[in-house]
Amino acid sequence: MNVTIINNRPVKIWTDFVEDSAMRQIEHLASLPFLFHHLAIMPDVHAGKGMPIGGVLACSGEVIPNAVGVDIGCGMCAVKTNWNVADIGPEVLRKQIMHGIRKRIPLGRDHHKVAQDPESLPSGHDIDRTTIVKRRQESILKEIGTLGGGNHFIELQKDEQGSLWIMIHSGSRNLGKQVGDHYNAIAAALNKRWHSSVPAEFNLPFLPMGTPEFGDYWREMKYCIDFALCNRRLMMTRIEEVLAEALPGIEFEPMLNIAHNYAAVEHHFGQDVVVHRKGATQARAGQIGIIPGSQGTASYIVEGRGNPDSFCSCSHGAGRILSRTAAVKTLDLAEEVRRLDAMGIVHAIRTQNDMQEASGAYKDIDQVIANEADLVSIVTRLLPIAVIKG
Repeated sequence: MNVTIINNRPVKIWTDFVEDSAMRQIEHLASLPFLFHHLAIMPDVHAGKGMPIGGVLACSGEVIPNAVGVDIGCGMCAVKTNWNVADIGPEVLRKQIMHGIRKRIPLGRDHHKVAQDPESLPSGHDIDRTTIVKRRQESILKEIGTLGGGNHFIELQKDEQGSLWIMIHSGSRNLGKQVGDHYNAIAAALNKRWHSSVPAEFNLPFLPMGTPEFGDYWREMKYCIDFALCNRRLMMTRIEEVLAEALPGIEFEPMLNIAHNYAAVEHHFGQDVVVHRKGATQARAGQIGIIPGSQGTASYIVEGRGNPDSFCSCSHGAGRILSRTAAVKTLDLAEEVRRLDAMGIVHAIRTQNDMQEASGAYKDIDQVIANEADLVSIVTRLLPIAVIKG
C-alpha cells in the first residue's frame, strides 16, 4: 500500500501505477468537503464516470449516485459442484452444456420473450415509495435472468483439484442504469440550486442524508442491489438445470455472492459513514469474496482480512489497462484466439470487436491479487474451461 497526500487528505493506494485519467478523478474525490478520514484505491483502479473503478469512498453523510455507478448491485456469484472436469467429454461440454446455457439465458441486449415468474423478483420492498422501480415492474420480469453485455460473463471453471465450478458476473440490467441516471440528474439540479462547492465538472453531484431525495435514491438503490442478486440467482438456477440434464448425479454447493457497485452505511474509525464501493468488494475478516480475472485467466475465491485501511474492501477484478476503443484498435485477434485455443478453453471470440474483453485489455490478475495480500487471502484458484460473454 502506498500513502499519498492529495488536497491535504490521505489517499491509500494498493498499486504502484494509476493512469492519469483515474488520478484526476482521485484528486477530485480527495477535494470533497465531506470525505471521511481517507480515500482507498484498490489495485484494479481505472477511470470511470466521476469516480474511478476500484475506488472506496466514505462520506460523512452524503450519497453520490456516480460513486455507485449505473450498474447498481453488479457483482459475482459462484457455485462449486461435485463433478470432475476431466469426466466431461468435449462434445457434452460444447453441444449440451454451452448450447443449453445459451438457449436458456439471453445475452447482451436480449431479454426473455415472455415474463418470468414474479416470485423471482426481490421481496420486502415498498414499491409504492419508488419511482423508477415501480414504473419498471412489468419490464424487469423480462430482464431478470439475463446476462447483459460488456464485461459480464458466464464461466465454467475448474479448481486445483479438478472440480467443476460455475461463475457469473452480472448486475441490475437496464433498471440500475435508469435509477442511476435519474438520481444523478436530480442531484446535479439540487447541487446547482444549492450553489454547491463541488464543481459540476467533477461529475460527482451528491444527496445529503436526511433529505427526501437521499431516501428516495436509497430505497431504489437497495432494490437494484437485490434485483441484481435475484438476476444472478435465476441465471445460476438455469445453468444448474442444464448441467443436471447433461451430468447425471451432479450436486451443487450453496451459491457464493458478492456485489461490487453499491453504497452502504457502515461503522469505520468510530463513526457511522456512507461507504461507496464502485468496482470494489467488501472484505471483512472471514468474509468470502470472488475476484475474477479476465477472459482466459485465473479467478479467485478469497477470504477478507478486515483491513481498516481499505474500509474492509478489496478489488472486484483485474481492472482495465486499455479502453474498449484502444483494445479493438491495438490487440491481435488471431493471437487471442490462438492463446485461448491452446489452453483448451471453449470461447466465442470471432471478430476484432471482441478484443474489448480480451485478456490484453486487463491487468495481470495475479499481480492484482499480490498487491492486496493484506486485504484478502486466497481460498481457491480457478481456471476457465468455457466462457460465454454478453
